[in-house]
Amino acid sequence: MSNDLHSSPRFQPPPERRDFLGLAAIWSAVVGLGVAALGAVRLPMPSVFPESNSRVKLGPVSRFKEVETTPVPEHRLWVYASDEGLYAISAVCTHLGCIVSKEEGKGFFCPCHGSRFDIDGKVVAGPAPKPLLHLLLSVSPDGQLVVDKQKEVGGDVRLQV
Repeated sequence: MSNDLHSSPRFQPPPERRDFLGLAAIWSAVVGLGVAALGAVRLPMPSVFPESNSRVKLGPVSRFKEVETTPVPEHRLWVYASDEGLYAISAVCTHLGCIVSKEEGKGFFCPCHGSRFDIDGKVVAGPAPKPLLHLLLSVSPDGQLVVDKQKEVGGDVRLQV
């Protein structure tokens, strides 16, 4: 009978503080590793979300015909004028959606992850899997240049104006 009395949970010594702290450390490590694993799984996914209105007016066509390269930072793109016509290149890196910078005469580079693109947006170096997107340009009835930021076109497509 006395053996049953000592095996009762009522007569067991209380858990020690050291045991509690050990369990807290183990659970903290498990939660930390779980959060890190979720972050690692999400890392390869771009942080760029499509916009609801993909067609945007940029301004009068004459403004873009006069200059060889016109940056449009509010829409993250550049508009180029050549003998063949106008074309637009997106400034969003195809690696993780960072905004690329333009190097005078050399092309584009991603300051975050090191991707480099030539003047036509083709990948020269770095982790970017695809070239920069060439976007569809058109002219609205009121003479404004319009870009569709969700419609990709080939690198040789030009808008004749």
